[in-house]
Amino acid sequence: MRSHPSLGALGSLLCRRLPDLLASEYNNTVHASILVVEDEEKLAQAIALYLRNAGFSVEIALDGQAALEAFARHQPDLIVLDLMLPKIDGWTVCHKIRQSSDVPIIMLTARVGEPARVQGLELGADDYLEKPFSLRELVARIHAVLRRAGKKHQPVIHAGDLRIDLEQHEVFVREKKVELTASEFALLAFMAQHPNRVFTRIQLLDAIRGSTCETSERVIDSHIKNLRKKIERNPQEPEYIQTVYGIGYRFRDAKL
Repeated sequence: MRSHPSLGALGSLLCRRLPDLLASEYNNTVHASILVVEDEEKLAQAIALYLRNAGFSVEIALDGQAALEAFARHQPDLIVLDLMLPKIDGWTVCHKIRQSSDVPIIMLTARVGEPARVQGLELGADDYLEKPFSLRELVARIHAVLRRAGKKHQPVIHAGDLRIDLEQHEVFVREKKVELTASEFALLAFMAQHPNRVFTRIQLLDAIRGSTCETSERVIDSHIKNLRKKIERNPQEPEYIQTVYGIGYRFRDAKL
């Protein structure tokens, strides 16, 4: 088990402040199940209690092995996953889960900086929070990720003036049909099904491999440039496909 006094102190503080934190802003209707994977037990219990008050059903796992067992047993709707875990680390847990499931994963990390974020995203995490974090922000992130996950199953995606028909492979901007190449449509459709989620170029290249024979991740930059010319009002100030410097790109949906 790692030694991290500040996180232990955070857990104790959260437990003492739970009466104040458990505000009436959330109802008590259970609408999704969450698996919380965190080896600091006080912090895990504080997170779980807050999430239950927000209307979620919650299970806790205190190490990586227990996390994999709990995932197989409960099949949660979303996982809150700490990275620094005993027995099996969070990166390995995420990788193993991604081999069989696209369940949304929010990673918790005490590591500050771009490399940890990029590694988590490349392994398939949907979002991440750096410790220490606000429980209110965690709940907001969970709601946003679950909304994005539900959006993936819609046959037609609407975002601002943009309409993407996933079944007919057609794209309309302000009701005018836009002609896209197979690779451009695959890239836009993939990103639009995961709105506001940041993807690296490697992830995007992997997502469209069935539509292109390109192997260089820089081909993504070319596709993004062409897409912006076709769907954005001002390609220099994109509304939909935004650059996240140092990481990659995201499809912005202002409604989420």
